[in-house]
Amino acid sequence: MRLTVLGCSGSGPGPLSPASGYLVTAGDTRLLLDLGNGSFGALQRHLDPWLLDAVVLSHLHADHCADMANLVVHRRYHPGPPATITPLPVFGPADTATRLAMAYAASPEERESTDLSDVLAFRKAADGASLGDVAVRATPVAHPVEAYAVRVEQGGASLVYSGDTGPCAELVELAGGADVLLCEASWPHIVPGRWTEPPGELHMSGRQAGEHAAAAGVGRLLLTHIPAWCDPAALLAEAQEAFDGPIEVVAPDATYDV
Repeated sequence: MRLTVLGCSGSGPGPLSPASGYLVTAGDTRLLLDLGNGSFGALQRHLDPWLLDAVVLSHLHADHCADMANLVVHRRYHPGPPATITPLPVFGPADTATRLAMAYAASPEERESTDLSDVLAFRKAADGASLGDVAVRATPVAHPVEAYAVRVEQGGASLVYSGDTGPCAELVELAGGADVLLCEASWPHIVPGRWTEPPGELHMSGRQAGEHAAAAGVGRLLLTHIPAWCDPAALLAEAQEAFDGPIEVVAPDATYDV
């Protein structure tokens, strides 16, 4: 299994990276985990979008799904589509079809009639999926909206993606024994003058990402979703204090074998 980072900037695209988007290649299956602002352009450097087998959206904040509108345009209007086109499976929160239609529509009037089912086939992330020999499992995590962490398994390899989440036992359980945990680290654990403990159900600090990796017993921790205004080296140092396994801060266009 191989993970390719399309974008990893937290809360929106930054000067050096698109927002969240990750391509997972597992055998013959090509799966997207999120497609935030700018990540569709990055995808085209690594894969012909027609070769995608499915998309999993961890949640519906724009920095994780905004470029789905661009994917719709590609599938509807590309002048050289494959001979046979079927709607692309999209796994996400219960209201994904409505949310993406609203984002695609050009006016309030158009929102009422927008239907994306000609190019996208919507499924509930909570139901999981089997894509060839790849198993996808999702579990709800702590965030202000319906949000999921995702586990992808193939041929004995396992990757868990936290999506956006505050500290929660559900992530630890899903990530138990995983080879790789791709985990958000969105802010420092202590911010003088603002907090001595991060706010609860929103995001995790570098230290909390390390604590969750240690509790889950993962083989490797990859830190992501770091906003442009945060210092990646400081968040890495926090995580290293809590987890003694291999840790890296991911970078756009980097690839990682799982």
